[in-house]
Amino acid sequence: MRLAGKNAIVTGGAAGIGKAIALALANEGADVAIADVQVEKAAAVAEQIRAMGRRAVSIQCDVGDSTQVDAMVSRANADLGGIHILVNNAAIISAGTFWEVSDETWNKIIRNNLSSVFYCSRAVARLMIAQKQGGRIINMSSIHATLSEPTAGPYTAAKGGIEAFSRTMATELAPYKILVNCVAPGATYSELTTPMYTDSVKKALFQRVPLKEIAQPEWIAAGVVFLASDDARYMTGQVLTLDGGYVMDGSLPGASYWTE
Repeated sequence: MRLAGKNAIVTGGAAGIGKAIALALANEGADVAIADVQVEKAAAVAEQIRAMGRRAVSIQCDVGDSTQVDAMVSRANADLGGIHILVNNAAIISAGTFWEVSDETWNKIIRNNLSSVFYCSRAVARLMIAQKQGGRIINMSSIHATLSEPTAGPYTAAKGGIEAFSRTMATELAPYKILVNCVAPGATYSELTTPMYTDSVKKALFQRVPLKEIAQPEWIAAGVVFLASDDARYMTGQVLTLDGGYVMDGSLPGASYWTE
């Protein structure tokens, strides 16, 4: 129970990686507030957590709206009695080459993926500073903050912005013992992504990913638990990449570098 006595907020916690994170935090002893626009799914996750013997609350919240975020954090604080961990997980994606992206789509992606991190972190940081107990802010990035992802320009811009912003937050919050880190997943199964992993996609991925697996959401959640725990007490402003070796591998699949 590495997180016993801690209270957490997980945005986008109703499904996919966010759901796995919420359950993993609870399994380590944390009480959890799940903030999501999918109110029925969030309530179901909260019920699962309560069945584990932990406290849980589901809060409907559009994290791209600062007024809703402030109200969500206030309610989570009131219901749980303090906030020690924030996981900024909520995100959306769109498709299209950047010169075809409309203002509306650009603003929607940046609002939901990057501005939401600012709104949630600002509200929780103010609370954590006042609590004088330190804390953890964990922001979900992506390997596509580093690697290009064709037809997902606004998404990659947002994820790159999250990593840069996290370093600034880590520096500014260090005097208060509030640690800020990112998790950058690679290919991961979820309700949203599983249909994308056709046989041809998996074949191509396994040529690039040294471990030749697509992650389960629970594998990503384990990294979040680590960053939320005292095991990561001396780590801030960093990116924990969980991608089976995708980003680090510079080999050329199928190529032979030397002749006999």
